[in-house]
Amino acid sequence: MRTSISGAAHPASYPSLSKARAKKAAKFIDSLKLASLEVHVAEVRTAVLHPASSTHRQLTDAQLAAAGITPGLVRFSCGIENIEDILADIEQALAQV
Repeated sequence: MRTSISGAAHPASYPSLSKARAKKAAKFIDSLKLASLEVHVAEVRTAVLHPASSTHRQLTDAQLAAAGITPGLVRFSCGIENIEDILADIEQALAQV
């Protein structure tokens, strides 16, 4: 069984936990105000995406787990905006989850 850095079991191993994490990831992404939802990250602005439902959506659950792409994984690419604005956006979005 794969584990995270904290030693917790890989969320893909527990379907109900996986659904909960996917919902939290979606809530976090929806709560961002500065970052834009992007399928590609070739952008100078701050961008965010949910790999499991976008760039890797064609993979099976087993393939996603093998690749380390969990339902709660969010890819966040910092852009050229002021770092304090980016951090404030992340903090306010996390507070919504």
